[in-house]
Amino acid sequence: MSSRRSRSMESGSSRISDDQILDLVAKLQQLVPEIRNRRLDKVSAAKVLEEACNYIRNLHKEVDDVSERLSELLATTDTAQAALIRNLLMQ
Repeated sequence: MSSRRSRSMESGSSRISDDQILDLVAKLQQLVPEIRNRRLDKVSAAKVLEEACNYIRNLHKEVDDVSERLSELLATTDTAQAALIRNLLMQ
């Protein structure tokens, strides 16, 4: 056990129970499409965390791709249309 974890467990105020961890893992599982419909007892907490990390990485890539395509679109669109799109995005 790391010294940081042992210190937090000794303090008592930062302690999290096994039931709370299981509850949080179950909630996280419901957010990840690849594992949403699997039963929790068939998916380990480690697998849920791994899939959640992969899902977040993929979402970041998608956001980057969409942002890049939008930038390209705005660069090729006339000024009035680009201004309108920017205004819509800021709302």
